[in-house]
Amino acid sequence: MTSLRNHQQRLVRIIDDFRGCPVAVYGDLVADEFLFGEISRVSREAPVLILRYRESQLLPGGAANAVNNLHALGAAPVPVGVLGKDPSGVELWRQFRAKKICLDYVERLTGYRTPTKTRFLAGSVHSSRQQVLRLDREDHFIQTQEIHDSLCRRIRAALRSCRGIVVSDYGFGFVTPEIAGLLNRDRQKKPVVLDSRYRLLDYFGLTAATPNEPEVEAALGIQIGNNLEKLEQAGRVLLKRLGLQSILITRGRHGMALFVTRQRTRHIPIYGTDEIADVTGAGDTVISVYTLALSVGASFEEAAFLSNCAGGIVVMKRGTATVSAVELKEAVRAYRP
Repeated sequence: MTSLRNHQQRLVRIIDDFRGCPVAVYGDLVADEFLFGEISRVSREAPVLILRYRESQLLPGGAANAVNNLHALGAAPVPVGVLGKDPSGVELWRQFRAKKICLDYVERLTGYRTPTKTRFLAGSVHSSRQQVLRLDREDHFIQTQEIHDSLCRRIRAALRSCRGIVVSDYGFGFVTPEIAGLLNRDRQKKPVVLDSRYRLLDYFGLTAATPNEPEVEAALGIQIGNNLEKLEQAGRVLLKRLGLQSILITRGRHGMALFVTRQRTRHIPIYGTDEIADVTGAGDTVISVYTLALSVGASFEEAAFLSNCAGGIVVMKRGTATVSAVELKEAVRAYRP
C-alpha cells in the first residue's frame, strides 16, 4: 500500500510539473468538423437517410489536437505548422488565439486548404448520435527549397525555448523525415516523440514513437492479433530500425506495450472500461501526455502509465476530446493494480 501511495504521489507531482512547460508541436494542423442531425426519414430519391440539421462544431484535429491537449493539461504548446485562409483555417487560428497559444511559428497561406475531416452524426431524441459518414477535404502541402529552409529556421527558433517536441505526421506533406532529423541532435536533452500515420519506417534517431498496433502491422507487413511473441518481435525490430530509446504501442482494448532499449517489455492493461465511446483523436492525447511527461523528467514507464490513463479517459468522450490535469490526477489517485 505504501509503495502504491508513493507511486501515485510521484505521478501527481509529474502532472503538477506540466503547468507552463513549453512543448513544440511540429505537425499537420487538421480541422475536425462534426455535423449533427436527427433522422427525419428515408429519401424517395435513393435508399439513404435524410438528416434534419441541428448543429455543427469544428475542433482542432491532427497536430492541432495535440496542441489542444497540451494546452488542456496546463502546458505551453508551441505549434509549428501551416493553416490555410479558408474557413477551417480561420476558425482554428481564432480558437488558438482565444486560448493565447503561441502562433509565432504558424504560417497562414493563401491558396492552401486546411485539411478538414467532416463527420456526419445521426440520431434521434431517444438515441445517441452515431457517425454515419465521413468526408475528407485534403490538400497536400508542397515542399520547396525556400519553404524547407524557412521551416528549418522556424523550428530551430521554436526549439530554443521548448523542453520537448511532438512530431505529428498525418501524411499531408508538411512534416518530413529530413526536417525531423534536425531534431535528433539535441534529443539527449529534449525528448522528440513521433506519431507517423503512414511513414513510420522513414524516421530515424528520435527519442520515442507512439504508433497504434495497426500502424505497426502496416509498417512491418505482419499481423499481430493476440500473438504476444509477434508483438515482442515487432517492438524490438522497430526500436532498432528507427534508432529509438523507447516505443509505446497502443493496442486498443488490450492496453499498451512499452518497449525500452535494454529493458524488459512492460504490458499495461487498458485504463477504465473497454466500452469505448469514441476513439477520434485518442492517439493525439497519448503522444501529448507521453512527450509532456518525458519533458518534465518522467521515466518512460511513468510517461506510459500517464498516457494510458489519459487515453482511457478521452475515449470515453464523444468527438475530438482532451483530458485535463485534474482528470488525470483523479485517474492516478483512483488507480488500483
